[in-house]
Amino acid sequence: MKIDFNKDNGLVPVVIQDSRTLQVLMLGYMNEEAFEKTKKEGIVTFFSRSKNRLWTKGEESGNFLTVKSIDTDCDQDTVLIKAVPKNVVCHTGSFSCFGEKNTKGFLYELEEKIAQRIDSKAEDSYTYSLYQRGINKVAQKVGEEAVELVIEAKDNNDDLFKNEAADLLYHFLILLKAKGFSMEEIEEILKDRDK
Repeated sequence: MKIDFNKDNGLVPVVIQDSRTLQVLMLGYMNEEAFEKTKKEGIVTFFSRSKNRLWTKGEESGNFLTVKSIDTDCDQDTVLIKAVPKNVVCHTGSFSCFGEKNTKGFLYELEEKIAQRIDSKAEDSYTYSLYQRGINKVAQKVGEEAVELVIEAKDNNDDLFKNEAADLLYHFLILLKAKGFSMEEIEEILKDRDK
């Protein structure tokens, strides 16, 4: 990846996008040193024009941006970084410098909630209690829900069918977490198959 740092006094604009939702989070600038630091550490570092120094996003707030991918535009003078924000991005307290959180969809929010319940070991959570029972029990539950969905598909009760579909998706997300995968990874496989 070759970036042209010569066009604007050694700085290039950098668009930061949430890797999960594709929402634009902020715009900053990098010089070559900030770019190399970002690549090396996997955390976004800008060159602050007002502070006249390198500035790692989150160095004071703790709201870091973890890099997932880095691309350049066709002229190689603008960078697009897809990242996962730790919390809010804007100094005003807004999720994005361009407004409030725009999710990729509720299933991604649900995936995050499931991960939070498991990671925080929420004792009063069905999600965590199922997860604790191990991969075999989680997989068995997905199988049960799939069978129930098939049974309801053969009948004419739309509400029961939709509820079983929701149960299957919910338990599938727990299984993904238990296996250490994300819905985004599965989505990428489907995108590749669509080509």
